[in-house]
Amino acid sequence: MAFLKPRTAPAGTPVTVDLSARATENTVDVDGTQVHYWDYAPLVWTAATRTIVMVHGFRGDHHGLERVVELLPDHRVIMPDLPGFGSSPAFAHGEHSVAGYGAFLAGFLDSLALGTGTVLLGHSFGSIVAAHFAASHPHRVFPLVLVNPIASPALEGPKGIMTKLAIFYYWAAARLPRPLGNALLRSWLIVHVMSITMAKTRDPRLLAFIHGQHHAYFSDFADRDMLLESFRASVGGTVREVAAQLTLPVLLIAGAEDEIATLPTQHKLLGLLPDAELVVIDDVGHLIHYETPGPAARAINSFLERHPAP
Repeated sequence: MAFLKPRTAPAGTPVTVDLSARATENTVDVDGTQVHYWDYAPLVWTAATRTIVMVHGFRGDHHGLERVVELLPDHRVIMPDLPGFGSSPAFAHGEHSVAGYGAFLAGFLDSLALGTGTVLLGHSFGSIVAAHFAASHPHRVFPLVLVNPIASPALEGPKGIMTKLAIFYYWAAARLPRPLGNALLRSWLIVHVMSITMAKTRDPRLLAFIHGQHHAYFSDFADRDMLLESFRASVGGTVREVAAQLTLPVLLIAGAEDEIATLPTQHKLLGLLPDAELVVIDDVGHLIHYETPGPAARAINSFLERHPAP
């Protein structure tokens, strides 16, 4: 297990992301759903260049992980907007469940002809999807990286009461008349409270960036029915359920102050995984991808150097 300290940016440095030189937007049909994905080319292709497929978290889209992508210039990164989020429509067939997203991921990898040396990375809810996929498709990806992994059921731990409130929130939104329900789900105030609750940084520039990202993209979902399905999946599934089946190398990147995927649960998860290591980043919670992309990228690069493609 390793502990990493985030590096602070020089005073006055704006928080921006510019991947225009690397990114191309594409679409691909996966079982009848026209999925939008972004392909970020490496700055220079080398023998060590890997292809990393990233799976974003609940209510997010590809924008959320771009600060990490920016710090992985030696690798090709492919990132879809999961069906129902961002630019991708809801599934044409099936539920927005862990199994449903796992089936999508299988089809997505096959549609792009990505080989068995493809690295799979999941953040938060994406960690559940990625872990369940890797468990049910052994030898399909190598290795596995989980950022802020969901290691225990959402109703356990210090945030259990908050999860119950969230369950009521989504339940109420599903039962209100559709215009009112959608307005509640896209409420500026609720999104802002969520953003304030999760952020740990005291840097006003970074806070403004985080809040701006959440307000811009957190409410960009297809409809309330698919959102309710995916919410149930996000609070009902865990990485722990399939830990024993994950025989490939697994990197866990955790925030020391994460109140959703708490540090004690990360240590327990580490003990259940056959081949894993844990990197803990100080002074950050559940927003590693926004607040401490540097330490996360360094941990990923180090892990991939020690686990080359088979």
